[in-house]
Amino acid sequence: MNTDILWKTQYSRRRFLKLGAATFGFTAASGLFELDSFGSWASAQEPVALERIVRTSGSHNCGGRCVLQAHVRDNRVVRITTEDDIPDTDKTPQLRGCLRCRSYRDRLYHPERLKYPMKRVGKRGEGKFEQITWDEALDTIASQTKRIMAQYGPDAIYMQYATGNAGRVSERVWMSRLLGLYGGFLSYYGSYSTAATQMATPYTFGTTATGSSRDNWAHSKLIILLGWNPGETIHGTNTAYYLKKAKQAGARIISIDPIYSNTAVALADQWIPIRPTTDSALLDAMAYVIITENLHDQAFLDKYCVGFDEAHLPPGIPAGQSFKSYILGESEDKIPKTPVWAEAVTGIPHETIIKLAREYATMRPGALIQGYGPQRHAYGEQVVRSGTVLAALTGNIGVKGGWASGTGYQARSQFVASIPVPNPSKAKISVFCWPDAIKRGAGLGPELSVKGVKQLSANLKLMFNLGGNCLVNQHADNNGTARLLQDENLLEFLVVSEQFLTPSAKFADILLPSDNMYERDDIVTPWGYGDYVLFMNKAVDTVFECRNGYDWISDLADRLGLKDRFTEGKTLDQWLQYLVAETAKKNPGFYSYEEFKEKGVYRWQYPESSVAFKKQIEDPGNNPFPTPSGKIEIFSQQLWDMKQLQEIPAIPKYVKAWEGPEDPLGEKYPLQCIGHHYKRRVHSIFDNTPWMEEAGAQEVWVSPGDAGQRDLKNGELVRVYNDRGVISLPVKITPRIMPGVVSVPQGAWWTPDEQGVDKRGCINTLTKYHPTPLAFGNATHTNLVQISKV
Repeated sequence: MNTDILWKTQYSRRRFLKLGAATFGFTAASGLFELDSFGSWASAQEPVALERIVRTSGSHNCGGRCVLQAHVRDNRVVRITTEDDIPDTDKTPQLRGCLRCRSYRDRLYHPERLKYPMKRVGKRGEGKFEQITWDEALDTIASQTKRIMAQYGPDAIYMQYATGNAGRVSERVWMSRLLGLYGGFLSYYGSYSTAATQMATPYTFGTTATGSSRDNWAHSKLIILLGWNPGETIHGTNTAYYLKKAKQAGARIISIDPIYSNTAVALADQWIPIRPTTDSALLDAMAYVIITENLHDQAFLDKYCVGFDEAHLPPGIPAGQSFKSYILGESEDKIPKTPVWAEAVTGIPHETIIKLAREYATMRPGALIQGYGPQRHAYGEQVVRSGTVLAALTGNIGVKGGWASGTGYQARSQFVASIPVPNPSKAKISVFCWPDAIKRGAGLGPELSVKGVKQLSANLKLMFNLGGNCLVNQHADNNGTARLLQDENLLEFLVVSEQFLTPSAKFADILLPSDNMYERDDIVTPWGYGDYVLFMNKAVDTVFECRNGYDWISDLADRLGLKDRFTEGKTLDQWLQYLVAETAKKNPGFYSYEEFKEKGVYRWQYPESSVAFKKQIEDPGNNPFPTPSGKIEIFSQQLWDMKQLQEIPAIPKYVKAWEGPEDPLGEKYPLQCIGHHYKRRVHSIFDNTPWMEEAGAQEVWVSPGDAGQRDLKNGELVRVYNDRGVISLPVKITPRIMPGVVSVPQGAWWTPDEQGVDKRGCINTLTKYHPTPLAFGNATHTNLVQISKV
């Protein structure tokens, strides 16, 4: 059998094995024939090609970053293993891949992979293309780039957020470099994952680097996982391992989440279900118990904090504006934030809230670790700051086993060099707000996320979407976003580089086929936690007419008259050597380029664990917090001066969410809908991979009570809908989700039928484009829906 047939016909692993046995009338176990790792039948007597093992990694936006070993025969990856050739110790645990990367052959050799450059021939978004040459594609891109730069200027050119390739030499890095050399471009700040916490945490601590090294958890007596599910999101390779070690050391683990997650199943001593958008109300009520029962660390608050009580407010701030006044009901709203008050909001019994607050205040050191789901809500900034204040109330900052809360990025960091990307244009928008830049960019200012300039000079006219699916699929309101992109009078030209015809790629004017992570060299750093850096060695040659980003962008630079400045005369390999050399300058003892390629991973070694803010707590006189006051700012003068206190208060507060549990729209759409991360996908990557479909079906989670009210049967097709759209998918009836809440695993590919009903189950058909007030971030966990039979 010709192995090329694998590019034409798609089989599941199980079906392929069954088909082979049925076709030949015997099994591989007969010994006469064997199924080789190419997926072809071969005589057992035929010689098998020599196998080589290539050490590499993954470069997509997975929550982990692992060592992968590609087993290669005859220029094909025949199987994938992970790190198993070093001792697996507590100090140096192996960087082992999960089922996503272990199944990557099913993606690498998928028959629907893009093979040639193409141009659009139908209406934008129809997904109709015809094959063209690379020369025609690059000539067209160069012509449009020149025209739009001359006509509108750099504010009209945008590099879309994209994390399908997160390598140090990814396409988006090279295109950003080229556009910067060409005169500049509109850039972005924040991320779809963490916009609210990135923006809010520094208002308390002055930095997002609030996380200690994970071995600290072994010193914790209590660990609270607030909307955090590292069992599936990974959140740094081996994070679940460190939580397990903490549990073995005696830590009590509590999961607070609308879903009884896989992490809760495996590790938690208690699951506390909570209504989405209400996490800050829970934290406020915990603070009420801690304060009224005198369990707070007043000495810590007096020494290190600003704004806890009236005596520690900044000069000129009127009475009644402190955090304590708000919690006790002595501020403007006159509502004590009692556990009974919080029970009505969160759905958590007040007795449970009281017990949780007492445990956190007395079982010290304790770690309140915030996941990123709760901050992807209407007022996601508030839960972030509420968590940081609760850590301060209990003195759990700067000590082993504690946790400062907030973003939690690793405080101990290592320098890894990047490709120089100049950009003379200072204009930036929130990563989530590019639709506004398309519709009304000219004159857009800080009221709609613009930073760096007073206002934009032009609407967004040219977009490069390189290796990302946030153009449609991962952005809010698929239907509304699609309508926006279909209007060619608004966005005039759209370039997409991809491996598959994703929902976003269907909107391309020019569609370019990208190489795969096994077909290129690159360098990747850990996602989240980890003291290491990885070299991704090319395992196999690029197929068809797919090209590496540096290759085709260098050709584009030539057409723009910038090739010499862009490449500096370097090959891609020489740029990688440059990155290693620059990294070594700040890291004595770092590997040579050749050794780094050979070993595939460099690990930093430290004599002791890292504790965020340890210096600030032990010696505050010489180590102030990087805030305007030099202290932990429970009250932020910067936020006060914005004068938007209803939605952006100076102290963290619970703010009722639009489409939250208290929204009158609940009469029409009574179910809160969230979109949890799922073990079978990396955001939308792997959704078209049959092997991963076996690992987890796309289905809406519904509690037995909510299903019973609607006469739903497990596994049947249902409609989930609101005013923005309708999706159809099977229902999973399970007690692992709280009543009143449903969840659609995020990342399914948007697939609307002729009536506009999404048949795959993409949650963003239902989500609202409504940025958060401070970060202008992604709030797509804030949705009200209804469910019915199909």
